[in-house]
Amino acid sequence: MNEKVNVLGVEVDNVTMEQAVAKCAELACGERARYVATPNAEIVYTCHKDPAAMEAVSSAALIVPDGAGVVKASNMLGRPLKEKVAGVELGENILPELVRLGKKLYILGAKPGVADRAAENLMKKYPGLAVVGCRDGYFTDDDEVIKGINASNADVLFVCLGAPRQELWMNKHAGELTSVRLMLGLGGSVDIYAGDTERAPDFFVKHGLEWFYRLAKQPGRVGRIMKRLPPFISAVKKQRREEKKAAKNG
Repeated sequence: MNEKVNVLGVEVDNVTMEQAVAKCAELACGERARYVATPNAEIVYTCHKDPAAMEAVSSAALIVPDGAGVVKASNMLGRPLKEKVAGVELGENILPELVRLGKKLYILGAKPGVADRAAENLMKKYPGLAVVGCRDGYFTDDDEVIKGINASNADVLFVCLGAPRQELWMNKHAGELTSVRLMLGLGGSVDIYAGDTERAPDFFVKHGLEWFYRLAKQPGRVGRIMKRLPPFISAVKKQRREEKKAAKNG
């Protein structure tokens, strides 16, 4: 669990999904609030350019490669990650563990009503799962939100505010949570759990083309993706050149 792969300064944990789930279960039974970051290529590049985002992501107890782009970057750097650990899958895969351990879940984020629908769906799918609270992501008073989470006595918190807002929020407020022991930054996963957004079919997921499927469904994302993806690849190539140069000179 200690092996990490540096991608543009982000120290990504080189874990399988099974190992990530086990680590989450361990954190859920810990003594204080810790959090899990699930950066894709776009977020890794954001961290590369934004020190505050880098600090928030780097402070996570577990950093998993959410996207195929991060895994491909690790291959380019000659330190291949074991596999993609998609946040949406990780979030769902820990739910049987929460049932087994008797841990309670709170869902924070998305538009009004989405978290409630997600909670209803997840409790139906995983009998025995206790979702003890929900709150949408449209808030300005952090203190009020934290009071609600603390009052719920939740052990685990899904923070679905989008990156890097969710990582900044978790990093800032971890010390204010009284019962929560594990937070996961899961971005738009709650929309999928609610049934509002359809995840890519298995073919696209298995072949690292989930991004292509999303673009086909949401053409408006093209500009944002193209603004970040080429610079991400260029930055990874630069990192590779610099590492080779350092190795040669060292």
